[in-house]
Amino acid sequence: MATNIGQYTLRLDQSPSIIGSAAIGGKKEAEGPIGNMFDIVNYDAMFGQKSWELAESEMQHQAAQKVLDKCNLAPGDIQYLFAGDLLNQLVASHYGLRELGIPFFGLYGACSTMAESLILSAMLVEGGLAKKVMAITSSHFCSAERQFRFPLEYGGQRTPTSQWTATAAGACIVAECSQPPYVRAVTVGCIEDKDIKDLNNMGAAMAPAACTTIKRYFQDTLTGPDNYDLILTGDLGQVGSDLLIQLLQREGYDIKKKHADCGLILYDQRTQDVHAGGSGCGCAAAVLCSYIIPAIKEGKIKDMLFIATGALMSPVSVQQGQSIPCIAHLLHLSSTPNPKPQGGNL
Repeated sequence: MATNIGQYTLRLDQSPSIIGSAAIGGKKEAEGPIGNMFDIVNYDAMFGQKSWELAESEMQHQAAQKVLDKCNLAPGDIQYLFAGDLLNQLVASHYGLRELGIPFFGLYGACSTMAESLILSAMLVEGGLAKKVMAITSSHFCSAERQFRFPLEYGGQRTPTSQWTATAAGACIVAECSQPPYVRAVTVGCIEDKDIKDLNNMGAAMAPAACTTIKRYFQDTLTGPDNYDLILTGDLGQVGSDLLIQLLQREGYDIKKKHADCGLILYDQRTQDVHAGGSGCGCAAAVLCSYIIPAIKEGKIKDMLFIATGALMSPVSVQQGQSIPCIAHLLHLSSTPNPKPQGGNL
């Protein structure tokens, strides 16, 4: 069973496995550095649908079906499904996954949703409450712009600190310990609010939450950056990544050589106009499912931390002048499982 380490971290002694993953991207994502790693690429942003929102639902449906196919499983083999997106009432998830008939939990963690869904999936498997659980997350540039900023037809200017919401989705299936990647530990984030109100500077808003969660994990586990091959955040972009490095340096942790950000992996800032980088909960999901999980399976990455960050505002709260509360959830993913306790000692 799981073991509490310190105040915030849970070690999953049974080390649940991510047995399969699938990623979908749109045209812009396919043109980026990892575009050839997606399972499905659709160069039509509408995905054959009549609206941006239905296009995002179609992405979720395709991602779920693809990961099932890759694992040779049917929907009936999955006991629970955790899913989320950026849209009001999670309509992308609800409409996209309604035909699967899998017991469903809808999650809203903004861009932290992939980490949140994976943590909950791993906890269910670790606790013996399920054999197989699916975690899936998506975002779509056009649907997010319409909801959170301005409709595309408006032609609004984007500030240098703004990030590009990914048209992408990622899906994972978590099962009992059998193969890498193994989920060895998780740290659930707390809500952080540093009174930042700029909707176009999500990186600055989310970086303090990432700093707090990473610091707490290091303190709980008595580890540091040198214990990991990679410390991957999603999606702070360039502004948030630079700020995170500075914040952790003040806490005595230098992650600069180990850090990467999904928002800076998905796109090439030199050739693609994404300003400060990528964002949207589909960004971290797609990078994790297309690029990171295969690298762990192949042994290219042995131990890493995946920290997905989310800005928990809504269009109404922003219009009312409220600040932006943020959160960051962390998973320790590894190519090897946790050592089994012997004689009652760790």
